[in-house]
Amino acid sequence: MLILAAGVIASAIGVVQVRHEGRQRYIDLRALNAERDELDIEYGRLQLEQATWAEMSRVERVAREELGLVRPDPAQVTVVRR
Repeated sequence: MLILAAGVIASAIGVVQVRHEGRQRYIDLRALNAERDELDIEYGRLQLEQATWAEMSRVERVAREELGLVRPDPAQVTVVRR
């Protein structure tokens, strides 16, 4: 009878431990999902920023105004083919 009682107690402790670990995993999962959502939002912002910086009109303006580049005369262009 004593062995049976010890088995029941050990089983109960095991159930409590497994349920506790399950709750911890669920808390971890929720935290990771929240972090994923924040990273998705940041990624969207970065894509928008990249699109803004890469707009052709902006690139051309920076090339002309800040770098002093000009479009070459067609006579100055040489096409190299393989």
